[in-house]
Amino acid sequence: MDTIETTLGALLREKARANPDRDFIIYSDRGLRFSYGEFDRRVDELAKGLLAVGLKKGDHLGLWANNVPDWNTFLFATARVGIVLVTINTNYKTHELEYLIRQADLTALCIVDGFKDSDYIAMVYELIPELREAERGHLVSARFPRLKTVVHVGPQKHRGMYNLPELLLLGHHTPDPLLRAAEAACGCGDTVNMQYTSGTTGFPKGVMLTHRNILNNGWSIGECQRFTMSDVICLPVPLFHCFGLVLGMMAVVTHGAAAAILENFDPLLVLATVQKEKCTGLYGVPTMFIAELNHPMFKLFDTSSLRTGIMAGAPCPMEVMKRVIEDMHASEITIAYGLTESSPVMTQTRTDDPIEVKVGTVGRELPGVEVSVRDPDTNADCPVGVQGELCCRGYNVMRGYYNMAEATAKAIDAEGWLHSGDLGVKDERGNFMVTGRIKDMIIRGGENVYPKEIEEFLYAMPGIRDVQVVGIGSAKYGEEVGAFVIRKDGAELAEEEVKDFCRGKISRFKIPRYVFFVDSFPMTASGKIQKYKLRELGTARVKELGIAT
Repeated sequence: MDTIETTLGALLREKARANPDRDFIIYSDRGLRFSYGEFDRRVDELAKGLLAVGLKKGDHLGLWANNVPDWNTFLFATARVGIVLVTINTNYKTHELEYLIRQADLTALCIVDGFKDSDYIAMVYELIPELREAERGHLVSARFPRLKTVVHVGPQKHRGMYNLPELLLLGHHTPDPLLRAAEAACGCGDTVNMQYTSGTTGFPKGVMLTHRNILNNGWSIGECQRFTMSDVICLPVPLFHCFGLVLGMMAVVTHGAAAAILENFDPLLVLATVQKEKCTGLYGVPTMFIAELNHPMFKLFDTSSLRTGIMAGAPCPMEVMKRVIEDMHASEITIAYGLTESSPVMTQTRTDDPIEVKVGTVGRELPGVEVSVRDPDTNADCPVGVQGELCCRGYNVMRGYYNMAEATAKAIDAEGWLHSGDLGVKDERGNFMVTGRIKDMIIRGGENVYPKEIEEFLYAMPGIRDVQVVGIGSAKYGEEVGAFVIRKDGAELAEEEVKDFCRGKISRFKIPRYVFFVDSFPMTASGKIQKYKLRELGTARVKELGIAT
């Protein structure tokens, strides 16, 4: 595979020159659209504004925002002048933000008003009280000595902070040669983005991704969906996460296509956007597709323009996939698999794969990426059909974890293999299957139980809308199987009915000892289900009920 050897800023400029009037970024719910040419000019203004307030190549700028219209302006503007964009999880609270500002060595922090029940302005002032008295751009913080600049991503004025219009105005009055010099100093091997791992286990780690990493990954992801300049991709997924940034924006920009973005996920707005913009692709985790398909107004919308898209982040039940293909008309929907450290996609199904491959596997490796199933104990390559740890190497492997050399060495071995921590097998057709996560594996009385197998089985039970299986601590067996079930609307399932459905159909040790009915699952902002929280909840419920373990 011939890799793309350019920077994100240079690629955008190339696309803008080639098709200046073509739509690039669309916010359909508010009638806001940027053509490639308009957006490129806005990126220049913001890039010059960042230089004007003293930021320079190699500085780290944190962006704490949901999918607001200028999120991408910051992404491309920082990339254009060599500033590293550090994307911040919208669900973070004060303690997590404090950790990230310090660990990432932020020079600048850019924030919106808040998200859901979090007031970002109040939280920042709480962490940085000096900000209220500081001259803008010259913050002196006892807690964060490297942090000098705070920006409000909006028109409002807050003490000690620049606002976005001020940065754009400063940029307008900054000479172009300064921008050109900064742009010329950037290389495709430079770190362009740092994303912090979800933090479902341990302290979050800053994954350093380069221009080469994410542009080539985005190109291949779009190729797997047969993107052209005519495609319009609906993106209701978070931009701070690789799903939105790489699978979404990088796949779109490398193909000169358009992105119809939602500020926050809302199934009704997704359906309205698809209809209004005649979207050809739709992204989401399975729970998003389920919410769209089950919306009471679903049949009122025309989704016949859909052709492709990506479902990722969790296994897709067969019935959901069938409805996406038949009812949503996305006959060429794909599945992608990977992790932030692999930029993130290592395998993806193709548009012409049969439904069994799209549901039962995560597809084949991307061009330029080696994927191997390796023995967790010996690191030897496992033969077809033998389970091991999914690993990859190639252009897509991260530079490493920021300021965490030891953790980097554990993740990437001496031969360059990135270890995913996921268990999987390769079939005779070259497709990979994820069978579980090494840490998610349930060991009951010496028997290995893989949650995905039980989840797939239970998805077929009438009355079950969604299910997650985890291990619950047991004094007798070490662990017992626990199933958390979301019922379909109107279904009245009981615990024993779920167990009866399993009896005689799966091994006795795989039948859930505990069945808990819930309304939703705890999730990260990027849509990943936090199984460790389900384990904690299950353990607490067992204790409350006084069940002998």
